[in-house]
Amino acid sequence: MSSKDCIFCKIIKGEIKTDPIFENENIFAFRDIRPLAPVHILIIPKKHIASMNELGEKDKLVLGDMLFCAGEIAKNLGIAEKGYKLLIRTGLNGGQEVPHIHLHLIGGARLSEGIHPV
Repeated sequence: MSSKDCIFCKIIKGEIKTDPIFENENIFAFRDIRPLAPVHILIIPKKHIASMNELGEKDKLVLGDMLFCAGEIAKNLGIAEKGYKLLIRTGLNGGQEVPHIHLHLIGGARLSEGIHPV
């Protein structure tokens, strides 16, 4: 899939409207439309990277930014102290549904091993 057909790239460009939670020069964060918990945020790089398997050496900083911002977002949403889960799915067997790398920030409830609230 090219970046012009990617739903997350369309969100970043403003072609598909969403309520941004956070944005900087490298990343964009918004609420998942199918939340698995009371808080379910997707944190995506603005650069189209289809999966973890396509990361390049120069993408390390973007991934670091995604992880750092996940912690900041968790604090801002009041879930940091009780805890949250971070998840990146890769490929078909990993459950990746959108071919654009994305970090799930999931919390706001006690989570089971499989992610869903207990």
